[in-house]
Amino acid sequence: MASRVLNEEFKIAEEAFRDGQLPQVPDEIVTACDDLFASNTQAYREALLGCAVVRIVDPDVDVRYPHLDLSPKAFSGRGLDERVINPFLKYHEIPCSNGPYLSALRRAVRLELPVPQGQRDTKAFEALVTVIEALSAADEGTARLYLRYLLCRFLRLREESKITLVRAHRLSLDQYRQLLPCLLSKPSGGRMPLLVAVAGFQTLCRYFELDWEIEWQGINAADAPSKAGGDITVRSDDAILMAVEVTERPIDAGRVRTTFRAKISPHAIDDYLFIFSGVGPNEEAKMAAKRYFAQGHHVGFVPVEEWIISIMSLVGPEGRVCFEDCLLELLDREDIPRALKVGWNQCMEAVIAL
Repeated sequence: MASRVLNEEFKIAEEAFRDGQLPQVPDEIVTACDDLFASNTQAYREALLGCAVVRIVDPDVDVRYPHLDLSPKAFSGRGLDERVINPFLKYHEIPCSNGPYLSALRRAVRLELPVPQGQRDTKAFEALVTVIEALSAADEGTARLYLRYLLCRFLRLREESKITLVRAHRLSLDQYRQLLPCLLSKPSGGRMPLLVAVAGFQTLCRYFELDWEIEWQGINAADAPSKAGGDITVRSDDAILMAVEVTERPIDAGRVRTTFRAKISPHAIDDYLFIFSGVGPNEEAKMAAKRYFAQGHHVGFVPVEEWIISIMSLVGPEGRVCFEDCLLELLDREDIPRALKVGWNQCMEAVIAL
């Protein structure tokens, strides 16, 4: 139950964090979390995460008492941490200790004032108590809001850390067939499909030593300022060979017509490709593409997974290593959210373990 609550709220928090919309909580909670996450004592914020989960799972528990011998309403903080909280933090590559109840809170410490003897960072402990008191007085909805906010602060902590990317050095075609759906299923606001597609073009360029110049736009970046025809523009001698739109959204006839008017026609693009993950084009979109073909413009549609597998089949083992190198270079950029790096690691570890 604790794992389910934590994972449910983490999914919501991750989306809010990605969109820059942190949950709105009282100023005293924000200030207390500022102190907790500025502290070198990781135990306090990790213990607080467990307390927030317990408050939701069992409202009858007194979250001030994370040791069973402290009160009839106490809970086993160490047991919860070892089974749920610590594995969760490590799985999501959020910086953490080996467990709060093995360090600062290893004795039967009550999470209340006055600050118990032996607690060195009294300011952070007082901040912990501030949030504990707020949790104790909260209903379930408010407790979930506090948990969501706390998870967003852990995500911010992860954003400030260095994520080491897992490297396989060699993956088979079958392993790529397992890896790609996993990567594309990770919530990314469209970033992961774009990076995968860019890596595909870079692989073709490097492997076949083509004279292509591959330009690509960040998600939601305007095309006009750089005179780009799409999310990815392939040039040779400054001439546009192909423009590509990478999308997770449905493709209908209206979208094809808008793309033609805004991008294909103004830039005189002969070859325009929609690379999609998710729902493909409907019949009306395909008919619109046929009409533009009659006017001399190729408008095509291909699923990103299918397209990458075709490239992997074409370039062989050496090219597949090249693709991994290209994608890792893109993922390792500082402007790439840590969630995507963690997603890559999780998928790679799952594929390698099979």
